[in-house]
Amino acid sequence: MNHPARPGSGWVEVITGSMFSGKSEELIRRVRRAQIARQRVQLFKPRLDDRHAGDEIVSHSEMKMPSRTVEAAKDILAELDDRTEVVAIDEGQFFDPSLVGVVETLANRGLRVIVAGLDQDYTGRPFDPMPQLLAIAEYVDKMLAICMRCGAPANRSQRLVGSRDRVVVGGAQHYEARCRRCFQASDGRSEG
Repeated sequence: MNHPARPGSGWVEVITGSMFSGKSEELIRRVRRAQIARQRVQLFKPRLDDRHAGDEIVSHSEMKMPSRTVEAAKDILAELDDRTEVVAIDEGQFFDPSLVGVVETLANRGLRVIVAGLDQDYTGRPFDPMPQLLAIAEYVDKMLAICMRCGAPANRSQRLVGSRDRVVVGGAQHYEARCRRCFQASDGRSEG
């Protein structure tokens, strides 16, 4: 899968799943492998993700990697180095819908583009723009966490705080991984 960027040779990889499923860890693993292969890599994350240092992607297991923080998806194109071969984007769900066009542009330029992000919001509904990225990706990996209630494979993020805002940035104090059976939709729907 690793080869120098050239027109028509780019592709999109999406790493998705619930919180605590290892999405950022997998993104960092792929970036490290690209660096070992001496590929030029740039990492980006949205300014909205203020849980950790502004200049790092940090996993829940404390894996870290330097990154650039951008306000909007279009800023990725503005900050792209001409020598870059691999673009990695963490927390894709926090970007505006234009992320899809930005990712397409990068892949069409011959770049390998890796995007990690939640596929569902706290209500269990698709979290834009991730569904659109899943549709255009050549490679998709759905990561599963472990349900904090019963230990089953978990694909949902249970919000533990009372906010109805779609985006509440947080970690273990705000969310836990849940399986389909243990998940309780926060908008009044019953999941079983």
